[in-house]
Amino acid sequence: MTSIPIVYEDGEALVVNKPGGLSIDTPRKGGPALTDLYDELKLGFQRPPVAVHRLDTDTSGCLLLARNPKSLKRFAKAFEDRLVEKRYLGILAGEIDKDEGTIDLALTKISSAEKGWSMIPAKKGKPSITHWRKLAVKEGYTLVEFRPETGRTHQIRVHAASGLGVPLLGDPVYGPKQGQGKAARRTMLHAASIAIPRDNKPTIEASAPLPADFVALGFTDG
Repeated sequence: MTSIPIVYEDGEALVVNKPGGLSIDTPRKGGPALTDLYDELKLGFQRPPVAVHRLDTDTSGCLLLARNPKSLKRFAKAFEDRLVEKRYLGILAGEIDKDEGTIDLALTKISSAEKGWSMIPAKKGKPSITHWRKLAVKEGYTLVEFRPETGRTHQIRVHAASGLGVPLLGDPVYGPKQGQGKAARRTMLHAASIAIPRDNKPTIEASAPLPADFVALGFTDG
């Protein structure tokens, strides 16, 4: 048994269900991180696994780990070539009129000594595309499925706030500066499933169940 749920395992890869609030790397201020569990996740292998991609600290759900350097390189290229299918679920801090669509909004990074760094829409930014579909509305909140084509930092968070006009519930950076945080202890985003194609081997397919804080707001996946 491991202290973090494993939702897929073979000789090349692990997919874990990362809890919301757990950073992948040790935070600057200190505290627990997924890297603390790497030795535990060896599961009899000589090398510890390594995260192939990133999830924000607040984001829960499917995270792919490579179990050797060759698979790490191969999986990283699959992400770079946009071959990986990712499905996220997010709760918006409000309602939207449309049922589905595509957000094509380039992003760039800005930073200042006072506010730190964040991502903003910019014509000369990096291309960023997210397909989305409204799934349900409960008590003024909206459950949305996001399928990002690109993998920019904070992409779904900015696309929700600037593309849909309603931020993710609990988002401390792209949401309202006051009041919103009382409804959620974290940014309500969940990596629900992931699929990574492989040459001459079955596609890695994994899914992570809807977390308890989503369910507590009355939402289900499906």
